[in-house]
Amino acid sequence: MIRKQLFLTAVFVLLSVAPAAAHFQMVYMPELALNKGGTLDLKLVFTHPFNAGHTMDMGQPEEFYVVYSREEQSQKTDLKDKLKPISWTSQKHAGQAYEAQAKLQKMGDYSFVLVPKPYHEAEEGIYIQQITKVIANVGGIPGAWSESMNLPAEIRPLNKPYAVWTGNVFRGEVLSLGKPVPNAEIEVEFLNHTPLMDKNTFSEKAEVEAPHPAFETMTIFTDEQGRFSFGIPRAGWWGFCAMGVGPQKEYEGKELSQDGVIWIKAVDMK
Repeated sequence: MIRKQLFLTAVFVLLSVAPAAAHFQMVYMPELALNKGGTLDLKLVFTHPFNAGHTMDMGQPEEFYVVYSREEQSQKTDLKDKLKPISWTSQKHAGQAYEAQAKLQKMGDYSFVLVPKPYHEAEEGIYIQQITKVIANVGGIPGAWSESMNLPAEIRPLNKPYAVWTGNVFRGEVLSLGKPVPNAEIEVEFLNHTPLMDKNTFSEKAEVEAPHPAFETMTIFTDEQGRFSFGIPRAGWWGFCAMGVGPQKEYEGKELSQDGVIWIKAVDMK
């Protein structure tokens, strides 16, 4: 009996110290810096990007739109009616996701914003809503990439998120309804398995191997002005998630973590 109790205690300790893989809402497209316009394919997936882990079922998004900007021009286009449900397969699990197409016809910035339906995380007994932003550019003429979009939870980039060399330092500001959030916790993950657009799955091969679980999901905090910096060590996609910074703290009688997410892509200098 004593041996059994010791075994169960050891299992509990191991489980309690094991790091949980971070949830990340993705709005994925193969490229952010485009030389010319055209039709852009997008995949909306809620998953664990470093290990291509469990893919969570997404409900019908509350909002999905793109804001085109160039100099003083600005135009918002609703993309919610463009969404099509798909099944996205991770390494060991398939979950409901969405895909869409968007036409990028002019030179300038295109800021895609997804406000997903809150996801019930049964193991933690809470809801998670990751308001996600991805900014693409056509032709190199910048728009309003550095401006706040006044979202409930948001990361405002202080570097062009579509023009990042490997080794650059990415800087951002965490905002809630346009106001800086000091001491905000930010999770950072590398998209370690390439999304296969035509197969709605991740590649089996990982780009890197983490020497320790702590390297899979890194954590940084904003300063008193709500700003942060992160050195980009490798080319590819990097996700930043500001945890629980939104004003809404409850959904359907349970705790809600309203997070702000941004994705950037780093490119090797050749």
